[in-house]
Amino acid sequence: MKIIDVRTILLTGPSTNDPFLREARKRRSAAFVEILTDGPLTGLGETYIGYFCPEVVPEVVAFFRPVLIGQGVDDIAELWRRMYHCGNYWCRLGLGAAVLSAIEAALWDLKGKLLGQPVCELLGGAKHERIPAYATGGPCNYPKDRLARKIDHYLSLGFNGFKIGVGGFYPDRGFVIESEPAAAADFEADKLAFVRSHAGPNVRVMIDGHMGNTPGKAWATEVAIAVAKAAEPFNLFFFEEPLHYTNPTGYAELCRATSVPIAGGECLTTSCEWQSFVEQDCFDIGQPDGAFNGGLGETLRIAAMFAKRGRKIATHSWGSGGAFMQNLHAAFAAPNTCIMEVAPDYAGLHSEVIGDSFRMKDGCVLPPLKPGLGITLTEEVRRRYPFIPGSGEFNSVPGKILTD
Repeated sequence: MKIIDVRTILLTGPSTNDPFLREARKRRSAAFVEILTDGPLTGLGETYIGYFCPEVVPEVVAFFRPVLIGQGVDDIAELWRRMYHCGNYWCRLGLGAAVLSAIEAALWDLKGKLLGQPVCELLGGAKHERIPAYATGGPCNYPKDRLARKIDHYLSLGFNGFKIGVGGFYPDRGFVIESEPAAAADFEADKLAFVRSHAGPNVRVMIDGHMGNTPGKAWATEVAIAVAKAAEPFNLFFFEEPLHYTNPTGYAELCRATSVPIAGGECLTTSCEWQSFVEQDCFDIGQPDGAFNGGLGETLRIAAMFAKRGRKIATHSWGSGGAFMQNLHAAFAAPNTCIMEVAPDYAGLHSEVIGDSFRMKDGCVLPPLKPGLGITLTEEVRRRYPFIPGSGEFNSVPGKILTD
């Protein structure tokens, strides 16, 4: 079996069926890479960069395409090394690495189908019988009665854990996030007291700072410390992204200053970028995204870096169905995975790509069983979700405002 073509498929569809998430984001774009062979099998992968700037993906894939033409899938690590080296000046991290994630995933998908095995088995075998799941909840919908309905919605879907953002998202005001230490700490403590009283003591609760991706300025270290200290009585499973990634020193200081586990890393790409954060103990729990950080091989290298320091990972996943399954396979292959992010109540670019490959029972994800990644992209799906230029998500700034 030889590779005869590598191509990109861009799609746009509903962001989610979750009514609470949909208040803030109504649609999503997605970028898939498809590898064709001289036989009946194809490989499919997704890059999370397609959620943000899908238009750039086809050109990057076209750059790497000649490296793969005529090759098989016996040595995926070597094919990845060749592509990585070929784009050394611009894909050691960032955009190039993120697109490599989809190409590498498509290679693993192809190999898994060829051998009749799930990709996690090819990555060393599933290290878990099940992994706890949490519903990723996006904004913290306010007022509090709305927040209570949001929590009830996730628990009704079978989750025993959920994540909500800092600040509040109001129907008439949009995002409101305090930026002074005392005000931010008071707001989050009041919120968490309400969440605990409503959800009870046994549900896993996480909060997400979204720092660097908020409407206002990212928190200074002293703000994050004040909020984390205020959150200590509420038994958080983790506090995600309380600081911008341009502040690794602040992350390390924050980890030392609080008993709340600090999580992060979704915006970081290859293991060389992760290395400085890991060595400074910036995160108690790393959140690599195998559809963004260079691929499944890089995810396992990052997980091993955390394991050497006695720390866990919790795979990030907010791409569509391909990215989701890529991270699911990586999560099962990494022995130090402690929890998995799951998009709750997901829409067509998840459900119609995943089919019945995703299994969850009693609030936990079960190991994948289907050969490859367990994803498909039918002609019907491609027709149903035609790509809309400009549908990627970005942070609004003067002159370029995200409207949907």
